[in-house]
Order: sequence, then C-alpha cells, then structure tokens
Amino acid sequence: MNDPIAKRDWLALAKEVLDIEIEGLSQVRDGLDESFALAVEMLAACHGRVIVSGLGKSGLVGRKIAATMSSTGTAAAFLHPVEGAHGDLGMIRPGDVVLALSNSGETDELNAIVPSLKAMGAQVVAITGNRDSTLGRLADVVVQAKVAREACPLNLAPTASTTATLAVGDALAVCLLQCKPFTEADFRMCHPGGALGQRLSRKVGDMMHTRNLPVVGAGSDLGAAMAELNRGRLGMVAVVDRQGRLQGIFVDGDVRRLAMSNGLDMHRAVAEVMVKSPKTLRPEGKAAEAMDIMEAHQITVLPVVDDTGVLLGMLHLHDLLGKGRLRFAT
Repeated sequence: MNDPIAKRDWLALAKEVLDIEIEGLSQVRDGLDESFALAVEMLAACHGRVIVSGLGKSGLVGRKIAATMSSTGTAAAFLHPVEGAHGDLGMIRPGDVVLALSNSGETDELNAIVPSLKAMGAQVVAITGNRDSTLGRLADVVVQAKVAREACPLNLAPTASTTATLAVGDALAVCLLQCKPFTEADFRMCHPGGALGQRLSRKVGDMMHTRNLPVVGAGSDLGAAMAELNRGRLGMVAVVDRQGRLQGIFVDGDVRRLAMSNGLDMHRAVAEVMVKSPKTLRPEGKAAEAMDIMEAHQITVLPVVDDTGVLLGMLHLHDLLGKGRLRFAT
C-alpha cells in the first residue's frame, strides 16, 4: 500500500502556503484606500477605548490586535460577540470605537450586536473581505482586507484571510502609535515583565564589564593592541593615558581596513590609527540609550567613561540583548 505522506514534498507545500499568504498581503496592501486613513483618524480621535470584536479565528486575531494596541499606547480590549449579546455590552461607553472583524462580513453573532453598539454611542470600524456585506453596511468605516484565496487546498480554512486581517490590525496599531507621543520608555512601562524591557530600563553602570578590560596605553604599538584585541574577544581595545582617561579605541574593523590598505605594521603606533573621538556612555545612562547609539551608528560595543573621561567599563550589544555576559581571558 502506497504511503501518501512519503510522497509529499512538505517543503514545497510549505512554500506554496507562504506564497499564497504573501500574495494575499500584497492584494490587501494594493487595495488599501482612503477608508484606511478614515479608520486611523476615527481610532486616533477615540476618547474611550478601542473594543475589538470577532468570532472564531477572527476572534483570535482580534485578541492579538487588541493586545498589540494596548502595548503600544492605545487603550484596547476584546469583546466576544456572543458574550456581548448576553450582558458584556455593558463595557461599552459613549466615545468607544469598535473594531469589528469578519472575513465574510456575514457573521450573525457579530452583526447582531452592531446596532446596539451604535445605539450606545460607539462608532464601528469593520475589517472585512466583503465591503458590500451586512457588516460593511452596518459599519461607519470599512477597511477591506480581501484575499483571492485561502492557503487551505479546500479554500475553506481561514489562513490567508486571517493573516491579512492581522496585518491590517498591525498597520492600524502602528499608525496609532505615530499619532501620539509614545516613546521607548512608554513601551518599557507597558512591558515590565518582558526580558528586553527589563534590560533596557537598567542603568549602563549595572550592566557594563569592569574587570580585566582590553586596554592598552597611548604609547603602545599595533602589535600590543592586536594582542589585547585577541585576548579580550570583545571586538574593541580602549586606548588610555597614564591617568586612565580614554584617548581612543581600536576595533576589529580597523584591523581589516589596515590589512586591505597594506598598513598593518605591527610596530606602528596605535595612536596613529585609533578612533580618536569614539561614542561613549556614562554609567548613569539607560541601557535603552546605549541601544539607540549602537543602532544609529552600527556599533556593537561602547566604552563607558566618567565626567573626566576616565574609562570605567565597556558595554556590548549582547549584554543589552540578554545573550549572556562575555568572559574576558585572564
């Protein structure tokens, strides 16, 4: 008896599924029109909360959209339409905006509560694959998220359509984030339990390396600097004067540049080739500020100095991302 599983190319099938979903996202992107902008403006002007509602797979997507909005500065909650019809509509207040999700636009349980939502003073934005559906006619604004086909071979299981709805929800959340002064500090405030949020809220001085740092004196040559670079395995050597004040840095990239230009003379003074005005951190600064500097200047490690320029430590990108403390050789 033939084994149909053994004859399948699962990798090819997976790629086909992803291709269909990408195709759906492209269709939705190309189909966005002024109604999306109207939805953003309505949601941004909301004086209450954004209430997301949907049933089945749309409901699961709706929970994620509500969570994303909540974590990016937009007060949002999820309302199950069936529970809403049995008392939970009491959570609705005038000034709320309801984001109603239904691919077909013909979800009876959802459509049944829309008139009550509007009677209670809420406005309704629909995300649907059918602008001319019952939900489309009931809503104040309709954002169409129509896909040509599902990734399911039967064209039945919600796959490409739910991905499209989720992506439109993300687009709305990001647009709303841009409408308000939502900062990285606000994001960390919303994510106190997140590992990255916790790390980025810490002070540089609490995370920096302070022991056995890769350092050479200002009078050292390239040979000494490269030996220290290899020993430290941090990608950077600090060049300091006799008082320990930072004079510059020498990094892995400098070695490659010198090698390519035939300037890698081990007896050459490191002061001639070091970066003389490097970006630095202060120990009282926030780790989030260090991350911003690293991202803006494509730097992976930064020296930490005090007010007089004395080297206190070094902070590596891995420390910010929580990939473990780097260990220096002894």
